[in-house]
Amino acid sequence: MAKVLCVLYDDPKDGYPTSYARDDIPIIASYPGGQTAPTPKAIDFTPGALLGSVSGELGLRAYLESQGHTLVVTSDKEGENSVLDQELPDTDIVISQPFWPAYLTAERIAKAPNLKLAITAGIGSDHVDLDAAIANQITVAEVTYCNSISVAEHVVMMILGLVRNYLPSHQVVLDGGWDIADCVSRSYDLEGMHVGTVAAGRIGTAVLRRLAPFDVNLHYTDRHRLPESIERELNLTFHPDTASMVPHCDVVTVNAPLHPETEGLFDDKLISTMKRGTYLINTARAKIADRDSIVRALESGQLAGYAGDVWYPQPAPADHPWRTMPHHGMTPHISGSSLSAQTRYAAGTREILESFFAGTPIRDEYLIVDGGRLAGTGAHSYSTRS
Repeated sequence: MAKVLCVLYDDPKDGYPTSYARDDIPIIASYPGGQTAPTPKAIDFTPGALLGSVSGELGLRAYLESQGHTLVVTSDKEGENSVLDQELPDTDIVISQPFWPAYLTAERIAKAPNLKLAITAGIGSDHVDLDAAIANQITVAEVTYCNSISVAEHVVMMILGLVRNYLPSHQVVLDGGWDIADCVSRSYDLEGMHVGTVAAGRIGTAVLRRLAPFDVNLHYTDRHRLPESIERELNLTFHPDTASMVPHCDVVTVNAPLHPETEGLFDDKLISTMKRGTYLINTARAKIADRDSIVRALESGQLAGYAGDVWYPQPAPADHPWRTMPHHGMTPHISGSSLSAQTRYAAGTREILESFFAGTPIRDEYLIVDGGRLAGTGAHSYSTRS
């Protein structure tokens, strides 16, 4: 029998919900391109419930305990005395979300000799040291595509929020004012702007599709060029790399995984090549952008705005400079954790567990590391240090 350690974010301040704003959510059976949504044999939760917090338990407890497994759920993940560190030595499976990542460093992996499987309930497994997972024959899996559209919607919202100066204008209302000139002095139309995405995978392509009706000029760069039919359909301009794309853009959105090729990409040097007044949106991973370079660019006016919901570390400390830098639209890491998305990634987590316990193959699109190498989606999207 296995010990499963699940690291989730805390419950709402007022307690776990007893009711919700809506009575149901749309049923999503498949994603663009034909991949089916998660298909576990059963679920033990109500779709649309808060599953990603500690009391939600990703809807896994009844299933795991009925099979004789042990489930430990905690939000305590920082420091040597954390519950995560105390429970790791005899843990077989670790589950966590990108929004509240259990950082499985090489040091932590070395202290977990029983660890066989690390599951990301969501998308993005960079919080796991993939080189260490490969060296220790640990399978790493994530619920690919489960919240890609959720994030794409968030990106479009943030682009419009920055360009139209929405958040400061809303604050004027909250403060009892009617300061129209102050609101519109930083408000522009998105129409006609040049918008580029760094990476055009599932999220990046979904962003491009959602922006096309705004009559913008669309650009992209990716290590895998899109089919010519999609380029024609969306009237896309391809660039061989980020450096060659960003000087042409008024808005840049980052939708790439974090790995050695993307870490620190948006530094002082690259940002200096962008048009003055560019908006930068990053819902991918914080470390793709240099923290202090972003602050300097906003303070100087080189960037007109920065928005995203990814920070390092997560949760971000109270004194993180991105909390107080000018012209930002930051949120906690929520873009992929809507109640709709939670239904899919909780179901996908159970599907992965069912396959693992049955000894049957985990879906190839869910795999990041398997058999001591990058595998599945991991082989397509990630690189390693070695």
